[in-house]
Amino acid sequence: MDLEDRVARIVRNTAEVLTADELRTILERETSPRAYIGFEPSGLLHVGHLVTARKMRDLTDAGCQLTVFLADWHAWINDKLGGSLDRIRDAGRYMQEAFIALGVDPDRTRFRWAQELQAEPGYWDRVVRVAKATSLARSRRALPIMGRAEEDANLDTAKLFYPSMQAADIFQLPVEIAYAGIDQRRAHVLAREVAHHYRWPVPVGVHTPLVSSLKGGGRMDPESLTVEKKMSKSDPDAGIRIHAEPELIRDRIAAAYCPAKEIDGNPVVELARYVVIPWEGRLAVERAAKHGGPLDLATDEEFLKTWRAGGLHPQDLKSSVAAALARITEPAKRFFAAHPGNIPASMLP
Repeated sequence: MDLEDRVARIVRNTAEVLTADELRTILERETSPRAYIGFEPSGLLHVGHLVTARKMRDLTDAGCQLTVFLADWHAWINDKLGGSLDRIRDAGRYMQEAFIALGVDPDRTRFRWAQELQAEPGYWDRVVRVAKATSLARSRRALPIMGRAEEDANLDTAKLFYPSMQAADIFQLPVEIAYAGIDQRRAHVLAREVAHHYRWPVPVGVHTPLVSSLKGGGRMDPESLTVEKKMSKSDPDAGIRIHAEPELIRDRIAAAYCPAKEIDGNPVVELARYVVIPWEGRLAVERAAKHGGPLDLATDEEFLKTWRAGGLHPQDLKSSVAAALARITEPAKRFFAAHPGNIPASMLP
């Protein structure tokens, strides 16, 4: 894969890259740049994670050494899974298996735990250095990455460590490319600011869009670039687990919010744009001749043009998206059907 193809592979289907010029420079200099994505292990993966899994595969296809950072300490600080480190680590092991089942290459990906990183010499020195270069107000502005409002006066003090830890992780690993959903943008911008302050290497931020809750209401906040009601592990009715049966996928998509011609906050449109087309290279619509016949929409632009013009009925879109999701998630469903004990019992309904 030549330079242009590597750049295009990483940039495609993103919401933002900070910055594309810096990314190109890194790829010109490094044949195997280091990239990472961090997760708080906190529940079962849903189809919104297919956006992430696709970009993880793009990064490794472009030659990156990918680290998947299982942020057990961060999840503990953030009170996930009742603050139980045992449950959090069970969830992390499940996430590792789930991403591999979705095609993330284990030979080109390493999985690391926060507990390993924080035990390394110099880690907490780095956290303090990040904190020293960051005002308290700036740190508090980064707190919504944990799903909490800035004005929440009841935060325990440990949560104030979180932004400095998240930035320090990037430098301690270390990585040239920090990848995440757009909801992690503030953390990456903070890391870039700290890097400029200390003249450390500045990480490139790669951000993909979020998928809204199937219930609707997922409007974009123009200030933070986050979705008000994103698909969440904590609300199983708002999403679809990656190992769901095809019948459940069809039922959930059939009931999803999907007003005709609307794009903003429409979860079915987002699944078509951010999951189906990137994974399958097209949106295939099977419909009778009396309803316009089959459609083969090969690009996001072609799909949006057709949708905005009313050339695709919501029911036909739902049927097409549901069928595609069943195909895409089949490997994960097959793996966990063969290994049911690998889904932590504490996360099952």
